[in-house]
Amino acid sequence: MNGDKADSKRSQWMSRLAQAGFWFFLIKGLLWLLVPATAAWFGFDFLAH
Repeated sequence: MNGDKADSKRSQWMSRLAQAGFWFFLIKGLLWLLVPATAAWFGFDFLAH
């Protein structure tokens, strides 16, 4: 019975870690798209070298 409880806690932490990883990479990916798009929108020419 004690092993089931430990597995449940481990599963819960793995779920939280997976969710944190998902949100981190989603936000990081959106920023990778947003920064150059914003630079192009405002006419910064540092990306055209």
